Amino acid sequence: MRMRMIALRRRSRRSWLVISLCSLRALWLTFPGMKLISWNVNGLRSVLKKNFLEFLAAEQPDLLCLQETRCTPDNVEQLWPAHYLTFWNCAEKKGYSGTAIFTKTRPLKVTPHLGVAEHDREGRVLTAEYPDFFLVNVYVPNSQRELERLPYRQQWDADFLKFLRRLEKQKPVICCGDFNVAHTEIDLANPKANVRTHGFTLEERNGFTAFIQAGFVDTFREFQPGGGHYSWWSQRSGARARNIGWRIDYVLLSRSLRPRLKQAFIRPQVLGSDHCPVGVVLG
Repeated sequence: MRMRMIALRRRSRRSWLVISLCSLRALWLTFPGMKLISWNVNGLRSVLKKNFLEFLAAEQPDLLCLQETRCTPDNVEQLWPAHYLTFWNCAEKKGYSGTAIFTKTRPLKVTPHLGVAEHDREGRVLTAEYPDFFLVNVYVPNSQRELERLPYRQQWDADFLKFLRRLEKQKPVICCGDFNVAHTEIDLANPKANVRTHGFTLEERNGFTAFIQAGFVDTFREFQPGGGHYSWWSQRSGARARNIGWRIDYVLLSRSLRPRLKQAFIRPQVLGSDHCPVGVVLG
């Protein structure tokens, strides 16, 4: 009997190893060489009249996550290539907020919102489930110039992290978008002058730190530890030409996906919005 139990344990270990190797193989095969780009377009209808189609043709992303679309699919002319499937989460208020995902591969499922009523009226979250990961596209609420929305923003950050953790219990997560916060002093050109400015308050920065402490990887910082790299610039005073900007757009991913991360980049040369695209390449 004892010998039989040992044999069963060994067989069980071998089965577990086979299952683990198969899972790892699936993880690498679903999107080999995947390019993901995130871009707050500050109005999709506007950027379509500028350089959006040229950008799409040049980059050829497998996945494109847009924030601040400010439209529904019914009131924008769909000029992009037909091989992109598009999914939308639009705000109840017309011409406001909104997220969209363009994908070359059909997801298993697409879910709008967080499932929290107070957060789900502005079209800020769109989640696509693939066989081996969740993709979460997010447009985090701004705390407003006088910080009147800061308490709400703190609640949002806490609820959004809970949402990501729930997803991560099922499979790894890639989360990208406009987080509306410069995490550290090297993530904006003038940190000392902006200590209590929305987007750089201690409360917002701590909210982002919580994502990192939960195990999510700030992909750009895996390759570039220095400053001077920004994704948003004020439209006043020639800030972009002088590179007086903020890095507030991110691609985060579960620590288990870190071995697949080959590149992380910012495209400051791409105009059309006050934000520029950011992205990653996974092998």
